[in-house]
Amino acid sequence: MFKRNILFILLLFPALLHSAPVKVACVGNSVTYGYKLEDRSSHAYPVQLQHLLGDDYRVENFGHSGATLLKKGHNPYWELPAYEKALAFEPDIVIIHLGLNDTDPRNWPKFRDNFNKEYINLIRSFQQVKPDTKVWICRMTPIFSWHPRFKSSTRVWYDQMQREIERVAIVTGTPLIDLNTPLFNRPDLFPDALHPNAEGAGIIAETVYNAITGDFGGLQLPAIFTDHMVMQRNKPVRFRGTADAASGVVVRFAGRTGKTQTGHNGIWEVTFPPMKAGGPYNATIESGETIIELTDILMGEVWLCSGQSNMAFRLQDAATAAEDIPLAANNQLRFFDMKEIAPTAAMEWDDNILARVNRLDYYHPTSWTLSDTLTAKQFSAVAYYFGKLLQERLGVPVGLIHNAIGGSPTEAWIDRRSMERDPLMVDFFTQWSNNDFIDGWVRERGMQNIAGAKENPFQQHPYKPSYLFETAIAPFTAYPIAGTIWYQGESNANNVELHEQLLPAMVESWRNAWGEIFPFYYVQLSSMETGRESWGHFRDSQRRLTERIPRSGMAVSSDLGNRTDVHPRQKKEVGERLARRALADSYGKKIKKSGPLFLEVRFEEEKAIVTFGETKRLRTSDNQPVRDVELAGEDRIFYPAKAVIKGKQLVITSNQVNRPVFARYGWSSYSGGNLINEVGLPASTFSTEFH
Repeated sequence: MFKRNILFILLLFPALLHSAPVKVACVGNSVTYGYKLEDRSSHAYPVQLQHLLGDDYRVENFGHSGATLLKKGHNPYWELPAYEKALAFEPDIVIIHLGLNDTDPRNWPKFRDNFNKEYINLIRSFQQVKPDTKVWICRMTPIFSWHPRFKSSTRVWYDQMQREIERVAIVTGTPLIDLNTPLFNRPDLFPDALHPNAEGAGIIAETVYNAITGDFGGLQLPAIFTDHMVMQRNKPVRFRGTADAASGVVVRFAGRTGKTQTGHNGIWEVTFPPMKAGGPYNATIESGETIIELTDILMGEVWLCSGQSNMAFRLQDAATAAEDIPLAANNQLRFFDMKEIAPTAAMEWDDNILARVNRLDYYHPTSWTLSDTLTAKQFSAVAYYFGKLLQERLGVPVGLIHNAIGGSPTEAWIDRRSMERDPLMVDFFTQWSNNDFIDGWVRERGMQNIAGAKENPFQQHPYKPSYLFETAIAPFTAYPIAGTIWYQGESNANNVELHEQLLPAMVESWRNAWGEIFPFYYVQLSSMETGRESWGHFRDSQRRLTERIPRSGMAVSSDLGNRTDVHPRQKKEVGERLARRALADSYGKKIKKSGPLFLEVRFEEEKAIVTFGETKRLRTSDNQPVRDVELAGEDRIFYPAKAVIKGKQLVITSNQVNRPVFARYGWSSYSGGNLINEVGLPASTFSTEFH
């Protein structure tokens, strides 16, 4: 009997080894079918998925171009041979990606109320054929702004439908595969704004593979979680990352232990209560046999430091570098210093750089470091001086995340969704190299860098709208911060009115991403003589924007300019002026936070009497008469004027203007203004014309 059983098992074993493969049905529209691919027989996502899954699976493509989920749609999937074949296949696993064609004006406006019912019925139709069939439904792949219907209808209906797909997943308990997020920031993979190329189809295949197998690469942390990191005090302490699906994760930190389990998407998060400043602490993160240990973690104040070249300007090049770098060692001041893989200098990038830029891989890997003579000299000078003064005055650890890019325009730092859904900003994405919304110098420099990508009209560049948000901001939006400092504007100064819409939009974009209205402090443009004729208008616009942007503040730098260099070297003063703003407004310290700011003007016959805030007593920096003051009459022709200081007021007259109507100060592109308050902080450019 025993021998017979052994023989039976031996005979059965080869059959077990060759059991039927798991059948996977890919149900969908043209994206699933592989429309527009040069060789869909090898590049369509179901084909690439088959290669990833291997011989234990049998993947079939049941996609049909133009198919709608809606039964009353113009091409319902329900009535197509692909649907009948998918049912007859009796799949073990079904991946449904439908909805893109339902955004057509023939469909969604009329039949949207049927969408959820029909999606649920589609799911059940496969389970009725085979009750143990596992169904996944998909968040739709993106539709980009150059799609012909995007602005007229698609962007609104697409968002509505995406929400309903998520609702269907919740009410049915069906796992949801997110095909939007991995592709939303890759417009270069969608030549016609709708259909991915082979690389895009490969990303879909990999995303579906992860969902089916639960293989998300094991335990991983975001790049910002490293030894020596600073975490924001007095806010919930959040550890997060990814691990394989249905994996347990244990986090031990500062004497506490948190446990969780990943869902089907592999994402996990463990949150501890807020903590006061202090440390150092260690953290241990475990999942299965994988253990990640982080050491020397401090709780303190974390600030994001962004902008363009004057923020990127390194401490070693600052006017006070020689005296300050030898004193830079401070283990309570720490940097997460992001440096780009290729500068946006006047050069052509090679193929490797172009490919990495397209993959959103524009920054070198980095980690948290302590401030010392080596790390500080390479760090942003403005950010260094800002953080140094904060650390000294607050007596707590300070961590600075720096990611500025020279020449970058404001629109590069705004998230794509906000721009695509805005009636004005959506047009920034159209024909970028020949788009009047974009500064001419920005376009020319960008095209110079990517000249080697002539065969790819969708080559990415850091100056393109939303690119720097996607690469330099989005990775950190779940990492709590105290606030941001910003030094940028040169690349938007030629269109003051447009920048007045962009900067508030950028701040709102960031705050929405973090989910809080954190402080935003920025530097007013400096002074420069050559080719900067718009800078007076721009500086005054920046002053007025503090009134429109909640919890914002501005540091004046026009007194530190250089006639011929857009990068003045006096960065210590700039960083410390930003720190004064933060110390006063964010931390409640009794410190003068600003130079004199225009409050109001009163005209009395031949005089203009201007009253200032942020001062007890006006004076001049060199004890000379006030310079760079002008008056104009009704004709708005400005003439040089004389100004007499009387406490908080300037009394301004000009023998060329009998009845003044407008007064302004510091308007020259290279300002000679010398008006300061009692602590030596400079007055801002202003014009009473704009208030």
